[in-house]
Amino acid sequence: MILQTVHRLTLIYGWEPVSIDSMGDPPDTPENDDSDLFQTAMGDVEPITPEQVEPYRKKRRPEPLNLPVGDEQEDELADLAIETGEFLEFRRPGIQNRLFRDLQRGVIEPEGTLDLHGLRVHEAKPALVRFLNYHRDIGRRCVRIIHGKGRGSGQQPVLKQKTNQWLRQREDVLAFATAPRWDGGTGAVYVLLSGKFRRTD
Repeated sequence: MILQTVHRLTLIYGWEPVSIDSMGDPPDTPENDDSDLFQTAMGDVEPITPEQVEPYRKKRRPEPLNLPVGDEQEDELADLAIETGEFLEFRRPGIQNRLFRDLQRGVIEPEGTLDLHGLRVHEAKPALVRFLNYHRDIGRRCVRIIHGKGRGSGQQPVLKQKTNQWLRQREDVLAFATAPRWDGGTGAVYVLLSGKFRRTD
């Protein structure tokens, strides 16, 4: 095998000699300078952690009420052949769009809550009627009814279906809509009551 000796080369650019050994390092460029300056300037910067916006009203727990017994007249509420979807919506003719949107968004704050969890249908109907009668008579405008999502009752959310059917049949119910997510979501409904049925005695 023949070994050949490579002599050190010196190139001349212009009139200045430059060694070939020093040509391996890239020269400093404006791009490299800018990158270094940026990294130096951003060295003390900390990322901003986004703050989650809390709902303007905290979720309320239902309060027990001592409602009068004996004025239910629940037999007037029949079972209707209507479909019940995930979200409940109903309003009578003449209810303004803005008022209905306020009901859906929770702008109109409920002044009372009825929790139907754990009740059978024959228990829930008179409880619902008594609750609505009481709040209507004292002039309440909006109430909340917790019917649940029906996950423990098989395929069909029974109390949700019944609530959807019963509320439509009451003349003092102007509208109802599924509650906002932060206040029960699809397991509760906001009900807008009419003021003309209020007791004056």
